[in-house]
Amino acid sequence: MSSNVTNRKPNRDSLTAVNDDGSRFIIHPSDVSGRFTLARKVSAYALILVYAALPWVQIGGYPAVFLDTNAMRFHFFGMTFASQDLWLAFFLITGLGFGLFYVTALLGRIWCGWACPQTVFLEHVYRRIERFIEGDAIARRKLDSSPWGPRRIWKRGLKHAAFLGLSLLLAHMFMAYFVSVPGLWDMMREAPAENWKVFLFVFAFSGVLYFNFAWFREQLCIVICPYGRLQSALIDEHSMVIGYDEKRGEPRGKAKDEAAGDCIDCNRCVQVCPTGIDIRQGLQMECIGCSACIDACDTVMDKLKRDRGLIRYDSMEGLAGRKTRYLRPRMILYTALLLLGAVVLAFSLQGLGSASMTAWRTPGAPYFTNNELVRNQFMVRVTNKSNEGSFYRLELDKQLPEARVMGVGEPFFIDGNGELVKPVVIVVDRDRYTGGFSMTVRVVDDQGKTLMQRPLEFIGPTKKLAN
Repeated sequence: MSSNVTNRKPNRDSLTAVNDDGSRFIIHPSDVSGRFTLARKVSAYALILVYAALPWVQIGGYPAVFLDTNAMRFHFFGMTFASQDLWLAFFLITGLGFGLFYVTALLGRIWCGWACPQTVFLEHVYRRIERFIEGDAIARRKLDSSPWGPRRIWKRGLKHAAFLGLSLLLAHMFMAYFVSVPGLWDMMREAPAENWKVFLFVFAFSGVLYFNFAWFREQLCIVICPYGRLQSALIDEHSMVIGYDEKRGEPRGKAKDEAAGDCIDCNRCVQVCPTGIDIRQGLQMECIGCSACIDACDTVMDKLKRDRGLIRYDSMEGLAGRKTRYLRPRMILYTALLLLGAVVLAFSLQGLGSASMTAWRTPGAPYFTNNELVRNQFMVRVTNKSNEGSFYRLELDKQLPEARVMGVGEPFFIDGNGELVKPVVIVVDRDRYTGGFSMTVRVVDDQGKTLMQRPLEFIGPTKKLAN
C-alpha cells in the first residue's frame, strides 16, 4: 500500500488513485466547510436516520419496510405483496434505474455526491471517525509515512476496531429488513448454530463493508461502479455539473497579479476532493458531484474578497457563457416515459386486491375416465394478502348442469397473510360428455365481492373416442 504524496499533481490522462508505478495512491481529502457541505451533512444524516428507523416504524402491524423472505411476504409502508406479486419488482428496478438516468440528465451526478450509500457512509461516518482518531489530512499523511510504533499501532488499531464495530452494526441493521428487529434480537440471543446461515451472512457482509470503507473506498466508484463511465452518455451540454469557470480563472497567478485570473492556483479544490481530481481540468469520470471543491473555492474567494462561483454548479453551456436550456427534447421524452410508467404502476397496484389466487391441474394424468364418468382435478391456492384473517369461498363462473363440482361454494377461513390450498374436482357423466369446455374459477369474500379469477379448462377424450 503506497503512502500519500503531498505534492502529487492529478493527471487527467490517468486514474487519480493510481501512482505512476501502478501502486495505490491513498487519498486523504482535507476537511471543508460551507453551505453545500452543511446541506450534504443534513441530507446524509437524514438518510441514515431513515435507514435505521424503517425496521422500527410499524405500519399496519408490520415494519414500514419488511422483506419477509421466509414467508415470501413483502411489506412496504402498509402494503403487503405476496410472492405472486414479484412481477411488480420490474417497475421498482426499472423505475429506480430510469429515475437515476432522468436525474442525471437534469442535475448530473447529484445522486453520487448526495445520496449514494457509498458516499453517505464513507464521507459522513467512516471518514468522520478517521478524522476524530487520526487527525486532519496532514496528520493522516504524516501517520502513513511514520514508522510502526506504539502511537501508530494505537491509532490504527483503534480506528479499525471502530470500523469493524460500525460495519457489524450496519450489517445487523440491514438484516433487520429481512427478519424484523424482534426476530433479529431473538437470533442474537441464541447460539450461532441455531441460525448459522444468518450468522454467516451477517459476518460476511460485515467483512465486505469493512473492506470497502476501510480500504477500497473511492476505488468502488472509479473501478467497479459503471455509473461514472455512463455519465458521458447520460448528460449533455445543458445538464448541471460541477465545473470550473476557465474564462474567469485563467491565467492562474498570484492574488496580487493584476494580469492573472481569479484562480490563484492554491490547489485547495484538489485537497478536498474525495477522489483526488483537479476539477480545473474539466469534467472527469471520477467526479462524484459532491460539491466539496465549490465550498473550498468559495472560502478562498471570500478571503480574497472576490465573487463566489469560480467553481460552481452549472451546465457546460453556462460555463461557456451561454444560456442553459432545462426544457429540451431529451427531458420532455424522459418526463413522458416516467409519467407513463407511473400510470401503469398505479393501474397495476389497483388490480392487486386483498387476495390472490393461483390454479393448476393436479400432477399426473390430465384427466381420469372410465365407463361412467370423466373427471378433472385442480388445485387452487388462495392467499390472504391482508394483515387480518378473513372468510372466502370459491365459485365457478356459470352453472354446469352436465357436471358435478366439488370444492366450491363452502366458505373457508384464512389467517392474515396466510394461504390455503383447496382441491376442486369436476366430474361429467360419460353419457353426457360432449367434449372439453372452458370455465372460470373465482375467489370471493364474505360480502360476495369477486377478488380474483382464473380460467380453467375441462379436458377429456375426443367426442368420438368418448362414444
